[in-house]
Amino acid sequence: MDITFQQVVFWVLAVIISVFSVMTVVSSRILRSATYLIFVLFGTAGLYFLLNYSFLGAVQLMIYAGGIVVLYVFSILLTSSESRKPDKLLKKKMFAALVASLAGLGLCLFVTLKHTFLPSRFQEGELPVKEIGHALLGMDKYQFLLPFEAISILLLACIIGGILIARKR
Repeated sequence: MDITFQQVVFWVLAVIISVFSVMTVVSSRILRSATYLIFVLFGTAGLYFLLNYSFLGAVQLMIYAGGIVVLYVFSILLTSSESRKPDKLLKKKMFAALVASLAGLGLCLFVTLKHTFLPSRFQEGELPVKEIGHALLGMDKYQFLLPFEAISILLLACIIGGILIARKR
């Protein structure tokens, strides 16, 4: 079995995403958690670039790693006070989190191992941007106009909520 450079890069990105995902959830400081989230999103963009989806990788970097995390950091800095100490986790909560994490891991492994990945589903090269645009903004089957609009409304609500929270001070 020959190990290629792409496999090495994939495993490095997978480890980075996994480690920083756990650190995002486990961190007791919310600003550090948002910083770890940036690394998770960078790793996800790296996976897109590895798959030759440079458009989606660029979108991941600009929108999620750039815009959304900046929005998180600003909202955290506007709403949190440094004097407040984080609550200690109870043993019951820690056990429940461990059980939920193991159940989620088991479900993901089950779905991944039972799924038959067909090689015909993957195509060589990159999809044209026009085809991606029609898939994102089309209204036919397997097109995503409604989720796109729902996400835009959610982001607008987050921005308005951040402005209202900032104005109360």
